[in-house]
Amino acid sequence: MASTSAPRSDAGASRIKSAASTLCYDNQSLLADIRKALTTMKEIGVSLERQHKTQMVNELEAELMELLKTYEECANLSSAIDNVGNSYRPSEQLQLTDFKSLIDKEMANAKRRSSSVPQVNQLLRQFREAIWNVHNSGQPMPGEEQEDIVMTSTQNILLNITCPLSGKPVIELSEPVRSMDCKHIYEKKAIMEYIRSKHGQSKCPMAACPKIVIAERVFCDPLLRIEIDESRAMNKQTERPNIIEDFTQESEEEDSD
Repeated sequence: MASTSAPRSDAGASRIKSAASTLCYDNQSLLADIRKALTTMKEIGVSLERQHKTQMVNELEAELMELLKTYEECANLSSAIDNVGNSYRPSEQLQLTDFKSLIDKEMANAKRRSSSVPQVNQLLRQFREAIWNVHNSGQPMPGEEQEDIVMTSTQNILLNITCPLSGKPVIELSEPVRSMDCKHIYEKKAIMEYIRSKHGQSKCPMAACPKIVIAERVFCDPLLRIEIDESRAMNKQTERPNIIEDFTQESEEEDSD
């Protein structure tokens, strides 16, 4: 009996893990759509602020905060499903498993963590900063110092900005992929070769990361593409002042001639 129940248990666990991975991937598509909506709301807010429609901006921010709550709930749900899928083992007593209770427990654990979805605060900060910069560019927001501007302008929404294997910036990777376990991002070809070379003991190549990288749990999820596009846009915004300065210098040289 023991010899037959073990394979059945393993098969059941494998099916649940596969189903959990599929659900997580689908949920990432929803998170990506929410991120697109948040970007659109930020653009609308900037347009309204330029027209000095402060009340409408405030109302828009209130709606954005509600959407951020939904984003956080979806992100926590995705994490809970993934954790249940990885830890689930069928009972040998053949009793039905209450998956809702397992997921609810994981969701509660996520909510107890103070920074379960760190992007939420950053996304709200980006919205407020974009509105503030319409009329106060270069000035610290109320309650902040000049150093805070430097810090937030260099923040990145991606967990790592370069691939630890190829050394290329993440925004320049031809096939970016992300580990579902540690969330680090790599060039697909580089990480797959790395995993094969380690023969199943492929610790994440990112310094100080203790997670094991598994080929089946490394892929380009829908949200990753959105985050890379957002990071590119942020980089262009920080580069823009330098470009303006260069044009000004060229204009002064032409005047002197």
